[in-house]
Amino acid sequence: MGHEQVVFCNDEATGLKAIIGIHNTILGPALGGTRMWNYATEQEALTDVLRLSRGMTYKAAITGLNLGGGKAVIIGDARTMKTEPFLRRFGKFVNSLNGKYWTAEDVNMKTRDMEYIHMETNFVTGISESRGGGGDPSPVTAYGTYLGMKAAVKKAYGSDSLEGKKIAVQGVGQVGMYLVDYLIKENAKVFITDIDSEKVAKVAKDTGAQVVGQEEIYGLDVDIYAPCALGATINDDTLKKFKCRVIAGAANNQLKDEVVHGKKLAEMGIIYAPDFLINAGGLINVYEEYLGSYNRDRAYATAEKIYDTCLNILNSAEAEGITTQLAAIKMAEKRIEDMGRVKLPR
Repeated sequence: MGHEQVVFCNDEATGLKAIIGIHNTILGPALGGTRMWNYATEQEALTDVLRLSRGMTYKAAITGLNLGGGKAVIIGDARTMKTEPFLRRFGKFVNSLNGKYWTAEDVNMKTRDMEYIHMETNFVTGISESRGGGGDPSPVTAYGTYLGMKAAVKKAYGSDSLEGKKIAVQGVGQVGMYLVDYLIKENAKVFITDIDSEKVAKVAKDTGAQVVGQEEIYGLDVDIYAPCALGATINDDTLKKFKCRVIAGAANNQLKDEVVHGKKLAEMGIIYAPDFLINAGGLINVYEEYLGSYNRDRAYATAEKIYDTCLNILNSAEAEGITTQLAAIKMAEKRIEDMGRVKLPR
């Protein structure tokens, strides 16, 4: 995938095993969150971090940020393994890269975790507002996803209103939870599912969304499918079940195979909003922090541009007869190529 550097981190004393992927630093230092997951194998973790860090390169480029793409994964059970020494040891690994990689929150990693990491390195974002950071970036991620969804609905139906639309949201974690709020406020009919039964029950109680089974979510007769959990939920099996007209969600790497499954969606007449564009709100938020003077209003204002960019990509893909994923990648790579002519890699 053209990565510049991949760092394997191992510390027997704390039990830490992590991988940092640095994909591209032409536009700036690689910034991307750290996720902690109980991967079945190290190969599975490596595949995830390579795909995720590449996606961050495109996410930063297409959003107009002066950042490169990176990501980190920590292998293990976040419920039992996260301790102060564990997280601070990871911070030392981040610090050893001397600013080539900046970390932030991701799956199973919260603001408090970033503060432990920050004890060992300054190359971290997502710390609490009380400490001068931007806090949880999830609300901005959800906002950008919501606007990208509206742009895709505009393309599909001629109007970007979500009122009365049936929307299946897979995953109601930090981002999915906020996204559901936006959808309910616009009077959409929302169906939700999550591996955490307590969490999904709470969101349903708070919002009125209807809970469905984890496998049931794919085959619902809905207008929009919004994947907001882990990636690769658009695959050979699920494509046989989809009845939606739009796919727009916050998860990374939604297409298991971006060429095969992106093409199949186009053949099925399903409009796909490229994930690395519409879920860029979180990166926008931590970029504000990276600049050194966090401004929440400016973060939301930048995220608002996702609507127009998404609509432009959908129209460009149609005009060129290519998938929306490829159209988005072409736009991102053009900016990297253009800037590469005037900026040396770091």
